Parts: sequence; C-alpha cells; structure tokens
Amino acid sequence: MRRKIPGTELLIAFETAARHQSFTRAAEELSLTQSAVCRQIAALESSLEVQLFNRIKKRVTLSEAGQIYARQVRENLKRIEHDTLSLMAHRGAGGVLELAVIPTFATRWLIPRLGDFHTAHPGITLDLTTRAEPFMFNDTAFDAAIHYGDPVWPGAIADYLFGEDMVPVCSPALLKNGAPIAPEELEHLPLLHQSARPDAWREWFAAAGLLNVNAMGGARYELFSMLVEAALAELGVALVPRFFVLNEIASGELVVPCTTVLHSQRSYYLVYPENKVGSASLQTFCHWLREQAHAYREVV
Repeated sequence: MRRKIPGTELLIAFETAARHQSFTRAAEELSLTQSAVCRQIAALESSLEVQLFNRIKKRVTLSEAGQIYARQVRENLKRIEHDTLSLMAHRGAGGVLELAVIPTFATRWLIPRLGDFHTAHPGITLDLTTRAEPFMFNDTAFDAAIHYGDPVWPGAIADYLFGEDMVPVCSPALLKNGAPIAPEELEHLPLLHQSARPDAWREWFAAAGLLNVNAMGGARYELFSMLVEAALAELGVALVPRFFVLNEIASGELVVPCTTVLHSQRSYYLVYPENKVGSASLQTFCHWLREQAHAYREVV
C-alpha cells in the first residue's frame, strides 16, 4: 500500500513558515519566492484536507491543527537530518549509538571517561541526549539509557552500575576554621535542595539520628550540577551524590562538613531494549561501561 506521506519539500516549507509565522521570511530562508512558498503550503493543505494557517489580511498564523502538526513535523525532520548526517559520517558502516542520559551523571561521571572508550573503539560514536524520566524505547531512537531508580523497565534489560551515597558538601569558607561540625550544627547553615528530591535533607538528618529538624527551608535547584556550583559559590550546603564532587573534594574547593552518609535505596543502571541484545556496537559499549562501573565501585 502506498504511504500517504507529503513530499519532503512541502514539509520543509511548512516547518519553516510555521517557525517564522511568515511566508516571506520562510521564502528568504529557503531561497524561494514568496509565491512558491504559498503554493507549497496550499498544496500541503490540499493534500491533508486540513487548514494549517489562518490568513488574516497580510498576516498568517498557525491554526490549532497547524500548531500540533508543526511540532510533529519539526521533530521528524530533525530525526531524518540526524540519521542522514550519521549515515554520511560513517559511510553506511553504522557504529552510532543513541544514549539517553541523566544530565549531571553524564557531565560528572560518564563524559570524563569517554576518552578511554573512543580510544579503544574509534569506530563507535556515542550521541548523548538528556532524559531524566523513563520512556518506552519503541517510541524513540534511543539504543540505551542511563537510569536512576529501580531495575524495572518494561521490555528492557537493566545492568547494575553502582549505588548512590549522598554527602553534604560546602565551601570551607562556611565553616569556622574549615573544621568539621556536628550534624545538629548543620541545621543552622543554609541548606541547598535538589528539586526532584525534596525529602533528601530530612532523610539525611534522620540517618544522623536527628528526627525533629526543619530541613525543608533553603533554595532549590533543578540539577545537581547547579547545586555543586551553588556550594562552590558559598551559597550553602548541598546534599549530592559523592561521585559528583570527587574532584572538588580532592582539590579542597569543597569539604564534607559531617561524616554522615545517606545511602540511597535506588541505584544507577544501564538499560537497553531486549530486541537489541544482538547489537555488536551496543554490547561493546555495555561491556566497557560495566568495567568502568566495577572499577569505580572498587575505589569507593
């Protein structure tokens, strides 16, 4: 059966006009005449039997259907362009892995180790995209994901990497003479929170044996990388996974004011679809990542 897919040139003209909300500016970007863009949009609307633009005097605005379709077309054109560039770069030989990663895990732990992977496996390219929440692999182009939580992901295999220990860190300038303090003294310093873990400080104080502490006050940041920067800027005490701040602790930029550690019940996993277990490139990356995680566990 012949697929009912509009021509690529029509979709590109539509996406460009939708992005600019102007046929004239779309024509300039595409090096076409305005009348040519108008004809392409009209041909697309005729093919779909749906009005994509509202035409009001000399202005055009997206219709409600046009807004939805524009978002969908934009994402699909990006994917086609990405796949095309990957094919050209590797001359059809493959070796490109799409990896969904947790932002701070990627910047603080994974990326600093990727030089070793690229040296050992120069034919495999890793494309990283940040995704913090689980998703269905069938709905995306991802080959694998780094997941923090439980080893449960429908239709996927989960390889354990390591657990997580949360430690408080701050600039030594916040401490008298830079000396360690008792857990109860920490309550009187500004506490910095990660937005997705609002109870982390309360759980840390409970682990320290302090149950009646008001640990909810203080600034909140979306990413752990923001928390680290806030701690470096002397804005307060951040509660972060230990492996995110190993370098800063080693250099003395940050210190651990209390020795109490909050052991998370969840862990980090590499997850990938069951139907990709036979992918040689993916298994090469899985083997390398398991070795890196094992080496890290041995050190900490």
